[in-house]
Amino acid sequence: MAVAIVFLLGIANFALHRAVLDSDHPAVRAFTGGRGTAGRGRVTLLLEFAVLVVAMAATWRSGAWAFAYALYTACNAGSAWAILTRRM
Repeated sequence: MAVAIVFLLGIANFALHRAVLDSDHPAVRAFTGGRGTAGRGRVTLLLEFAVLVVAMAATWRSGAWAFAYALYTACNAGSAWAILTRRM
């Protein structure tokens, strides 16, 4: 059950990550070298996938890792909200 929760949180993380990459925020443009997911934007999505795979593997051994991944998702949601609403 905990692995399924981590998987659903991973879907939310990917959606947030993609929305931030597609935003026209100056910090995203500076990091990716332009608009959209060209170049390094795709690398960051691969890193997000790697974090999800590791979290799912760790959760398989101990459900406590699901709580850690939920905290990671909450931090991602907070930073995505700040970027998307131009508060940062």
